[in-house]
Amino acid sequence: MAAQFTELKKHIYRQIKYHLSRPKPPVLPEPFRGPVLVVGSAPVSNKPADFDETFRVITINGSQVVTKAWGIETPDVTLVQFNQIEGTNTNAVEVRRVLNGERTKMLYVLLWRKELQRLEEGLKAFNYRYDRLEIVDRYKRMALLDRVGGVKCSELGADDKCSNGINAVLFALYNGATEVIITGINPDSGGHVYNQENLARLHVRKDREILERLLERGYPIFTADPAVSQSVGLPLWKGRAQAAKMSEADVKARRPASKKAATLNPLLG
Repeated sequence: MAAQFTELKKHIYRQIKYHLSRPKPPVLPEPFRGPVLVVGSAPVSNKPADFDETFRVITINGSQVVTKAWGIETPDVTLVQFNQIEGTNTNAVEVRRVLNGERTKMLYVLLWRKELQRLEEGLKAFNYRYDRLEIVDRYKRMALLDRVGGVKCSELGADDKCSNGINAVLFALYNGATEVIITGINPDSGGHVYNQENLARLHVRKDREILERLLERGYPIFTADPAVSQSVGLPLWKGRAQAAKMSEADVKARRPASKKAATLNPLLG
């Protein structure tokens, strides 16, 4: 009972703070203008058909090990959870190992609560470089789900929030992606591509729920992974010709007639 009361107080506090602060989701200096590939850390990933230099690439935590194997030296955007910078658990240690000496163009560190200098020093400790660095707090992350998915979430626990991979999908949509192709994001899988520990993956129920909601809203989301297509119902990416068949009329027909479901332009807030 006491635990439930504590959770209720936390929920009320976060919703009030969210309402009063009116946070905006993170916005790129220049919006996406084409397809965006979001690469997660699940053990199985597939390079999408027709992939070329017109795609922008988002990696999450240690998934840069996948894109580097595909010949992509520098992702356009990387999302890293705060605990990966100084954490001592297996996952954090492995993330730092595979990112050591690598670089990204735009680095977002999620939920970092300490001073910026300590973050910069932590990144320097494993020689991870970036062109631009930004901290994304809880309320900016909540705003992403609200603006794109129409879902208000207080992030009370692992089951109440989506994974960083899904946050990357929301981020890509909010920042102008014409199509979002995901790979290495599988709500049904365990483990990570960059280690053999087979660690449990969190946020499974919420990830599936949000992906299904985004599909219902008509967003152009695909997967390059056949197993995910079969399990979750995401269209399997087969190249640009297939994507072109998803006409604007079809998207509008499947999208709810509400303000939040309209095409989002982050530059207009």
